[in-house]
Order: sequence, then C-alpha cells, then structure tokens
Amino acid sequence: MRGNMQVGRDAQEERRQPVFFTAEELARRGAEDIPAELISGTHLIYSSPATLAFNSPGAEGFGVKRAGLAVPGSVMLIVSPGCCGRNTSMISDMPAYHDRFFYLTMDETDVVTGRHLKKIPGAVREIVDWLSEEGKRPEVVMICITCVDALLGTDMERVCRKAEEACGLPVRPCYMYALTREGRKPPMVHVRQSIYSLLEPMKKKGNVVDLLGFFAPLLDSSELYALLQGIGVRTIHEISRCSNLAEYRLMAEANFALVLNPEARAVAEDFDKKLGIPSIELTRFYDPDRIHRQYQALGNVLGVTFSDEGYYQEAMDSIDALREDGELTFSVGECLNADPFELSLALVKMGFAVAEIFGTLTAENFIYLKQLAALSPETKVYTNLHPTMLYYDGATERRTWSGKYVTLGKDAGYYHPEIPNVAWNSDRQPYGYDGVKKLMEAIAGAVRGENEA
Repeated sequence: MRGNMQVGRDAQEERRQPVFFTAEELARRGAEDIPAELISGTHLIYSSPATLAFNSPGAEGFGVKRAGLAVPGSVMLIVSPGCCGRNTSMISDMPAYHDRFFYLTMDETDVVTGRHLKKIPGAVREIVDWLSEEGKRPEVVMICITCVDALLGTDMERVCRKAEEACGLPVRPCYMYALTREGRKPPMVHVRQSIYSLLEPMKKKGNVVDLLGFFAPLLDSSELYALLQGIGVRTIHEISRCSNLAEYRLMAEANFALVLNPEARAVAEDFDKKLGIPSIELTRFYDPDRIHRQYQALGNVLGVTFSDEGYYQEAMDSIDALREDGELTFSVGECLNADPFELSLALVKMGFAVAEIFGTLTAENFIYLKQLAALSPETKVYTNLHPTMLYYDGATERRTWSGKYVTLGKDAGYYHPEIPNVAWNSDRQPYGYDGVKKLMEAIAGAVRGENEA
C-alpha cells in the first residue's frame, strides 16, 4: 500500500509541470498530429494574467469593439449582459473613443426570451438623435452582440435592417462571439468584413492601392510606402488613416489591394467579388532574406522591380549591432506584432538562442517550426492556455540558459518578470526591413537598460 501511495504522489508531482514539446518532437509529429495539449478546444483553458491581456475582447489591442469603430465617424451600441459590457470601460476612457460607445444592457428576461431585440432599433434611433443634438451626428452605427445572441440564434442582419429604417443611417453588426474563435469565421475575421462592407464599386485608378489587415497604420518609416511610390503608386489607402467616411469610400477606387494579415483574407475575397479589386497577400517576416524574396515575388507579379538593397543593408546592420551585445537567449511570446514561430526562426538564423516559445501552433506556421527544429531542436514550445501553465517556474527554466536573457512579448514578460522585456505590441504596426531594424534597436535598448522603443 505504501509503495502504491508513493507512486501516486510521484505521478501527481509529475503532472505539476507545465506541458511543453520540443521543436524536434513537434516537427517529427507533423502538422497533422499537433498535440491536443496545444489545441485550446481540447481542454480547459487557463486564463493567466498573460492570456487576459489578449483574450478579453475589452482588453488591450484591437478586439472586436475597437476594431468595429475603425470606420470613420462610427459609433457602437453594445448589446449585452452587464458583465460583457463592463470590460469596455477601459476603452471608453481613451480620448479617441469618448461618446462612441453606448450600451443596451440585457436582463435575465432578455436572455431567456430575446425581448431585447425589439429594443435595438429604438435604442439606435435614440443614440443618433442625441448625438445629432450635440452636433456629433455619426455616419455609421455598429451593433456589437455577444455569445448570448449566438446561443439564441439571432439574425443580426435583419435586426440591423430594422435599425437602419429607424435611424436613417447604415447599421452593421459586430459579433463578439468567443464561441466561434476557432471556427471557420472567427470574430476578428468577421469584424473586418463588417467594417469594409460599406464600400460600393467605383471606377478604378491604376495608381491607387489599399493595405488591408490592420486596424492601425504601419509605422510611417516602413519602406513599403516608399517602394510602392517608387513604382508609380500615388495613393495608399489604409482604413486607419481615413479621416472621414468620404475618404474611406475612396478605397473602392484601388487597382489592387495588399493583404498584410491572414485574418483579412475574407475581406480580400469580398473585394474581388463585390468591388472588382484583386489582392496579393504578403506576410510579415523578421528574416531579412525572406523579406527580400517576398519583395522580389511581388515585383514579379506586378511586372516591376523593387530596389530594396539599401533597406536590406540597414536591417542587416542593425542585426550586426545587436550581436555586439554578446550572447543572447530569448523567450518569445505570442502577445506581440509577429508570428512567434517565424520570429524565433529568424532570431536563431541571426545567431541568437531561443530557449522557449509561448504560442498557438497551427498547420500554417509549421513551415517555420520544421526549419527551427533543424537549427534549434531543443527549443521548448508551450501554450499560454493549458492549465498546467499554472506550474510554470521561470527561474527554474532559466537555469539551463546562457548569455544575457531577453523576453519578447507581454506574455513572455509575465513569465519572466525579472529579466528585460520588449513588449513589441503597439497599435502602430512594424513591417518589413523597418520592422527588423526597430525590433533590433528595441532589444538592444532593453539589454542595455535603456527605455524600450
């Protein structure tokens, strides 16, 4: 009996370790056999302080609520139980969103009967009338609904049509459905379609390009702007740079669009079918050689040549400068403006060490994982969402690391609060060689104890 008890204790202690897999193990299993522990839909979810920063629709970054207000002159009515509406309060305090969020709170009867649906058109009309009296008449009303209406099977398209009749303005739905996060059309995919759904076909202009995918503009210093202008593009539209609805509507004049985020693929399909605007998808890389090859490929499609040699050299120089800080070991999270697996591969190819990755592994980023496994087979891959992360101990993990330590991403910084962190998750988006250069400079600043860029 005593022996069995000891075996039980040993098994219990063994379970009190965070689940991880090495890059080599995952590469050997292949994209068709991703471990269940790394797939959130197969187990309970552990919402650590790290996950709350990017899981909650009302938290940092662009969740459904902020994203839904990307259309210039828009306001939002949030229809939800009080608990779902409260997490918007931190956004409402931001100056840019003052008088743009409104609430229709559902009570228990609404949840059971769907009675609230009849109230929505009147609520929208009341909002528009009040704002008009204040001299702030909106151009568009977005209606944000939650999982409650997903479970009720609410036809939001019909509700929005009723609201349009009541207020005389375009009304569009935003679905804050956490239940669909891993489905065919997750909330952040659908909200992108909603915010571009107001565009109508227009005559095309050969020197106009749309950038799709982000809710904030690229950094002004990104070379993508200069490279496009160098081949004759005169107007580059981003929804986040449109100052009013009229300017937003001019996006329909584009000759083609560049898709910079895979979550905008559905938008690109809509552009092609509805507006006659073809698109080309580009990926955000941190490997200068991949960036160069992608610009070459884009040039081949467009029938032009991009002169990116100077930008390439600036990126390589920034990498060389960081190498002068000595041996660096990274912990890479997923709460940052990068694919954690592509970024980790890029860092290893630069000559740095990546000890661990906190990331959601999918078949799409397996191409990076396979190459990473060949160069750094012992790199550990964790998921922020597995319950065993409760037992993660950063100090224990760092015993096997060497050189100077740096964490990338707010989640990695949470697990290792004692060492330098580069959050790298600003609203303004890094892209291309400029993104590499800015990241190298930010890492160097963190290692040297300077303020982060």
